Amino acid sequence: MTDSLVVVEKLETPAKVALVKFNRPKVMNALNDALAQELAGVLAALEADPNVHVVVITGNEKAFAAGADIAAMADWDYATVYNDNYITKHWEAARAMRKPLIAAVSGYALGGGCEFAMMCDFIIAADTAKFGQPEITIGTIPGLGGTQRLPRAIGKAKAMELCLTGRFMSAQEAEAAGLVARVVPADKLMEDVLATAGKIASMSLPAVMKVKESINAAYETTLTQGLLFERREFHSTFALADQKEGMRAFVDKRKPDFKNK
Repeated sequence: MTDSLVVVEKLETPAKVALVKFNRPKVMNALNDALAQELAGVLAALEADPNVHVVVITGNEKAFAAGADIAAMADWDYATVYNDNYITKHWEAARAMRKPLIAAVSGYALGGGCEFAMMCDFIIAADTAKFGQPEITIGTIPGLGGTQRLPRAIGKAKAMELCLTGRFMSAQEAEAAGLVARVVPADKLMEDVLATAGKIASMSLPAVMKVKESINAAYETTLTQGLLFERREFHSTFALADQKEGMRAFVDKRKPDFKNK
């Protein structure tokens, strides 16, 4: 049994995929500073690894991550959290990833766990998954993006209701609302997620990263600015050897051999 709070496995099948697991099972993978710091280092290393193109993050069957470590925070005061700028350093490492980051969610993804899942590029959920922002029930509010990313994903009305009541949302409701890309049977979750990750990893990495940047730009810019950003990114792909190979392979009716350059 490893003492690491984050366990990493670089997979042979599918190739170019890394699997990252939260490893605090006794507390349902509750997120704390030590885990966030370890995770930040792991993600930075995977970002720099040319043999990794896609990262999958998961927890265990019971919990992806059932929130932040409340026991650790219970006695903190305003000066402590404000002066330390709590939930900034290390916690947003996922946001800095240029490579695709997929959340494989089984069981509870609550509070910081739900917020972290939303920081990933998309979520594939087991049919047992539960999502929620229950911070209101302990006298506080979300602090890792729950009031910002959740409305962007599912709309103001549903986000407001969830954050004000603290109720949990089923995987099926989350999919219907647009939070989750798709729902699969719990016993098929990792098979499905890894197949998806492998498919993405087989593409040209520069093109994959350009797609990610362009879609993310849609949330930060006007439509006119976003269309221009996309157009320029599209134009830039014509400087890639992979664009030449991909289009030539299509014309020749064969599988492309991307070199990621």
